[in-house]
Amino acid sequence: MLVAHLLDKICSLKESANRPVLESVLTLALEIAHEGRGGRKVGTIFMVFDSAEVLKRSKCLIYDPLLGHPEPLKSIDHADMRETVKELARLDGAFVVSEEGMVLSACRYLNASAEGINLLMGLGSRHMAAASMTRETQALGVVVSESSVVRVFAKGELIEELVPEVLVRSR
Repeated sequence: MLVAHLLDKICSLKESANRPVLESVLTLALEIAHEGRGGRKVGTIFMVFDSAEVLKRSKCLIYDPLLGHPEPLKSIDHADMRETVKELARLDGAFVVSEEGMVLSACRYLNASAEGINLLMGLGSRHMAAASMTRETQALGVVVSESSVVRVFAKGELIEELVPEVLVRSR
């Protein structure tokens, strides 16, 4: 379980944030950052909440591998979906997660303007895409970096950095 004060801080930035959904996404992101996939580090993006607006401002890079799957099987808390997300994280693009915790789409290109977004040196296009989308929507962006750090964006700003190994040791 994530440290409560981190969840409180992140949830305070999004009115009516579904805390259990956010906790599930962050936990999954930390697992991906820590475990990688197939012996390799993996990076990905989760756009959480305001899913209708994120879907309007994005498009699939490939045929959406989640298209047509029944809603109950697309829950972020469903064990098979969590494993599916870990596999799909190796592909390019973002996941869109609804307010109810459904993984609506995968492999999405986020089409948001990066104008006016300032990031720390060393953060790349994945971080820029998430920051830009959070500025244009009410979504939160959760980025898994290939350096095994999870970063959370809201309103175009980096609001939190989570290092899986540090969180495990702090428990």
